[in-house]
Parts: sequence; structure tokens; C-alpha cells
Amino acid sequence: MRIMMNPREINLSDPKWLPGEKAVIKGVKASASSDNAVVTHTMLKVMAEGGNAVDAAIAGCMVQAAVEPYMTNHTGTVTFLCYNAKEDKYYQLDSMGTFPSDLPAHMPVPQGMGVYATIPPRSVIPGFMPGLKALYEKFATKPWAELCEEAIWWAENGHHVSCFEFELNVFEEDFVTFFPEGRAFYMPNGRFPHVGEKFGSKEMAETLGKVAEEGPDYMITGGWAEAFIEKANDMGWMITKEHMTETPARWIEPLRFKIGEYEIVSLAPPQQQGIFLALVLGILEKLGIKKVKPYSADHIFYMAHTLKLAQTICGYSSDPEVLSFEVNTFLDGHFHESLARLIEGMKPKVDLTNHTRFTTGFGGGVSFLDRFSGAGKMPTPRQNSHQDQPTGSCELSIVDSEGNWVQMMNTLQSGGIPGQVVKGIPMVGSHAVPNVQSSHMQYYQTKGARIRCVIGNTMVLKDGKPVMQLGTPGNVHVSVAQVLCNYLFFGMEPYEAVEAPRMLGLQEGGSIVIEDRIPEEVQKELMALGLQMKVSGIWDYHMGSFQICYLDKDTGELCTLADPRRCGVADGIK
Repeated sequence: MRIMMNPREINLSDPKWLPGEKAVIKGVKASASSDNAVVTHTMLKVMAEGGNAVDAAIAGCMVQAAVEPYMTNHTGTVTFLCYNAKEDKYYQLDSMGTFPSDLPAHMPVPQGMGVYATIPPRSVIPGFMPGLKALYEKFATKPWAELCEEAIWWAENGHHVSCFEFELNVFEEDFVTFFPEGRAFYMPNGRFPHVGEKFGSKEMAETLGKVAEEGPDYMITGGWAEAFIEKANDMGWMITKEHMTETPARWIEPLRFKIGEYEIVSLAPPQQQGIFLALVLGILEKLGIKKVKPYSADHIFYMAHTLKLAQTICGYSSDPEVLSFEVNTFLDGHFHESLARLIEGMKPKVDLTNHTRFTTGFGGGVSFLDRFSGAGKMPTPRQNSHQDQPTGSCELSIVDSEGNWVQMMNTLQSGGIPGQVVKGIPMVGSHAVPNVQSSHMQYYQTKGARIRCVIGNTMVLKDGKPVMQLGTPGNVHVSVAQVLCNYLFFGMEPYEAVEAPRMLGLQEGGSIVIEDRIPEEVQKELMALGLQMKVSGIWDYHMGSFQICYLDKDTGELCTLADPRRCGVADGIK
């Protein structure tokens, strides 16, 4: 076995690592896909040196938070889905940040501050290290300190800044520079490092050195945790060391359901993705989506309504440790059939082109007056798909030579004190909100409760064994379902399924946000159906960055790929 590239020799400012068309890697014994070349080849290096998929995942997460502090950090969230080949068993771990059960919400970043006015981030207890600790204790084979080595090296030596990283730093400038500690971390010379310059943190390297020496507990109950608690108390958030372990990472039985000849394994509640996929795919199946032309007006109409309806219904899910709700309701084929009839009934009996032209936007979205320009010609309007929310999550897809499959996410979301940096570790906090049923991130503040979110770690099975695994950041709640629709119903190859245009669910006001690759004739047909397109970019990184490992349908060979929308890299060991 050989590693394809030495991760320490990678220059991330090289244009070849930027968003764009990606090669599909085929016929490998072990594979890894992430949104960063350093992370991918670190994971391959771990496996080439005898580690398993979980060893690779731990090392990958540690490195990713060192080289992508604009996407993730060592205090955020870890979620994990895996197939253990030896046991022939599937596992799920939930280690999102948690809210102390006996303290009011702490929001150090005030409302009205830049793009964070709508939902001010809340301080939460970090979930990253508790999650990696749980994974290590259950599955890892290599020494913990060894899995930290690459992260320490990259924090100490720094990585070359890409134009993608620089762009995101500027986008989040108001937030990451709000406190002096943030300015010192992200702007070491009084400005963001320019493209091609190196960015690292000696203080982060020192902290990670302690993590390597003392284990993950250094950031859970040890020296870093004590500094974190002290900073929180100084800011008025009166947490104690007991709060750091009040709600441990939770092992959960993943959700499983059938779609045709395949079976889906995805994250069970409190995560929302599994039941969302069951609803969307079940409804589309009942609508007869297989007989519809991909990216026709009918396809987009059905998908837009299904995504919106499923999201509304998923508002009735939560942490089963807190609320009683029947998961099987979301999997019920008769329920899906009723919802499909409801959507079919939304198809108009008359041509609604003029209605769409004159009224789209009332009730939500951009003013309808902004739709018009020129001599009677109506252009396709543009809209951002991210709605000015902070960006940052990282998906990992790994298969080792023993047949263990791992699909997981590490993210800056839901960890620590918003905008603060403690001992070289930046934090973002959580945008989860209480008592908002429709929110993608919702929580109940009680001991042991976990946040409901939409993280998308998912596997596709055939005859009980994985044939594909996938996941993504960026509008996760809608993007995973669309790629699975392309793969399961339209028979697309995985890269074709990922490359195809992605959209958000139907918006209030009658519009659809979709990547700008839909022919004009389809747009006209949509208007007749009462819907108007608003476009994001041709390749919109807010629509996600899939990391996928799969078995070729014809040869059974292990393959891997990365989404063209971000800086993803997939590779393998021959």
C-alpha cells in the first residue's frame, strides 16, 4: 500500500485545490474524501501506516480544525455514522455542543452586529473533544498522541492561505474580529493573511500538544477547560466544570428504511436528516418521480414542494429523550402517499404565467418590483442561497482496507463562546434556538438534551451492505435528498448526481432558489405552474460540498469523489 501524497508538502494556495471539476478515483483498497487536500492525505497516511477508518477520521478532524479555522474548530460539533465490518453493524454518535441545564442563554455577541443580527449565537459547552474521545475509546487502534501529530505540525508551521479561505474570512469579518482575541488570532499582523501567505497559531500548537500528551480530557476537564470556564465566568456565563460533562456524547441506533431495492441508513433523532430523507424520498416515490424527466419543470415543482412540506413536518421531531413522538410516522408509506396527493393537488388547472409574473415575492423574499428590467423582458433574478448565515462545516468520507465505512462531520457550529479564542482555539457558539418549531437548529434546555439539527451523514445499502456513503455541509437539509433522488430514482452515477443543479425548498412568495443552469424553456414552464426561479451561482458553495465513497455498480470496485463546489479532494490507496 502506498500513500498518494505527503500531506506536509501540500500548498493549499495552489489553484489546483480550488473549486472546480474533480476527478473520480476508482479501483482503490482504501479511500478518503474531504474538502481539503491536507485532510484527505492525512487520513490516507494514517491508513497506509496501519490505522483503521476511525483512526483516520480522528486525525482528519484534528488537522481540519488546524488548517480550516474558517470552517471548523476544536470546540464545535462531531457527528458520526459508521459500518463496522467485523461486527456487521452500524453505529451513530451525536456530539453536538450542549446548553447548560440550569443557566439562561448567554449571547456575548449583541444583536445588530453585522450579519448576526437575526439569530445571535449562543454560548454552548463544546462537543468536539467529547465526540473524538468517544470514538477513540470504542474503535481506534493507534496511540492517541500519534493521531494528534499532524494537527500540531500544521498549527505550528501554518498553511498557505487560499483565495477561498480569504474570501470566507472577509465574509465573516464582523464576527471573527468582534473581540480583541479574535482579531489577534485571525489578523496576526493587523489584517487577514493574504493569499499565499502562511497562517498558523503557535498557541494552538501548544494547546494541541497538551491534548496529545494528556488526551482529549485536557479540553473537557483539564487545563484548557479551566481557562475556558474562567473566560466564560469573566463574561457573565457562570458555567462550572460539572457543566463540561453534564451531557456526554450519545451513541444512537441509526435510522434505517427501504427505498426500492436499496436501504438508507442515516442519522436518527435528535438529528433530523434521517426522517427528512424518509419523507422526501417516500413522497417523491409516491409521486412517480422515476417517470419524470430530470430537471424538467415537473421535477423541480415536485422537489420544491416536497422539500418545503418535509421541512415543515420535521418541525414535529425532537430529541426522543425529551419529547415523545413516533418515528415510524415519518416512515409510513400511507402517510407519504397522502402527502404526495396533497402536492399533486397543487398543480394548477390553468396557466399561471401572468399571476407568477405580477405577484411572486408577496409574502416573502425580494420585492416583486426587483424582478423587472429592460423593455418588457423579465430576467431570472438572483438571490443568495445562504441568507447571510455563518458558513462552516466539514464532511469526511472514509473506507479502510478492512471494509469499515465512516461518514462524519466536524463543524465550527455549536461550540464554545461566540467570537472568543481561548488558548489558540477559536469558537463560534451555536445558532440553535429554543421554541421555534420550524428552525433547522432547535433545542430544549434540560439535562441530557441534545440539539435537533440537519447534519447529513448517510449510507446507501444493498443486501444489507454499504454501496455508497455521502454527506455535505451547506444547506444540508435539502442537498442530500436531491443527490439521493438523482442516484436512486434517475439512475445517475454518483458524480453526475452531485454535479447536477441543486435548489432550496419552495419559498414563501412562490419562488425557488436554484443554481443557474436551468434552461429558459423550463423556467417558462415553471411560471405556468405558478413558480418563479431565483438563481444562485452556477456552482454555489452554500449548496454544499459532498464527500462520497462508493462501490462501482458494474465492477464492485471501491471509488471516491469530491464535490466541485468547494476545495474538496478525494484520493485512495492502491
